Amino acid sequence: MTHIDTARQRYEISSDPARLDPARIHHWLSTDAYWALGRTREHQDRAMAGSLNFGAYDLTSGEQKAYLRVVTDHATFAWLCDVYVDRDARGHGLGTRIVTTARDHLASLGVRRLVLATQDAHGVYAKIGFAPLAEPDLWMDLQLQ
Repeated sequence: MTHIDTARQRYEISSDPARLDPARIHHWLSTDAYWALGRTREHQDRAMAGSLNFGAYDLTSGEQKAYLRVVTDHATFAWLCDVYVDRDARGHGLGTRIVTTARDHLASLGVRRLVLATQDAHGVYAKIGFAPLAEPDLWMDLQLQ
């Protein structure tokens, strides 16, 4: 699936795994993303292999400028994670566009619940329709490490 950003005609968003730049993605996440600092390349590659991945690519240079990973069964549930926009591409709505593209793709599959966790981007995600859990007492987690 590919979506051309018609508002600015600056980026192409694609879920084609062959277009991803795994080395760049690993560098971004392991050095600049609070939730993935120090993540090994092997762990990142395994995470990507088991997920639905989206990249945003500059239409002029072809360079990857953003990444988003979704853990999903492609039918009922999805967890949005590893959303990252290159520092030089921030502030132009690219993060909103890549998340919106992933949300719309999942909705077209019939996925009914898309969750995420964030320390500092609640306002960004609220613009796309995310809200605090309606019934947080129903949810539990287990930290394995």
